[in-house]
Amino acid sequence: MPHADTLTVVHHDDTRTRFEDVRYQLHRDAIRIWSADGEQVVTDVLMTQAYRQRPVTT
Repeated sequence: MPHADTLTVVHHDDTRTRFEDVRYQLHRDAIRIWSADGEQVVTDVLMTQAYRQRPVTT
């Protein structure tokens, strides 16, 4: 299951919902998101943007 430091969900009405430090699973008609607050299902998804920061190495 993919992990995102920042996950932005763009809805059909062009509003955006931002999640931080989540795991997610894309489905045909929704996205399931697991965060520290629990599981959430978002059904009106137009697009998602997931970002993950690379660990700093020396």
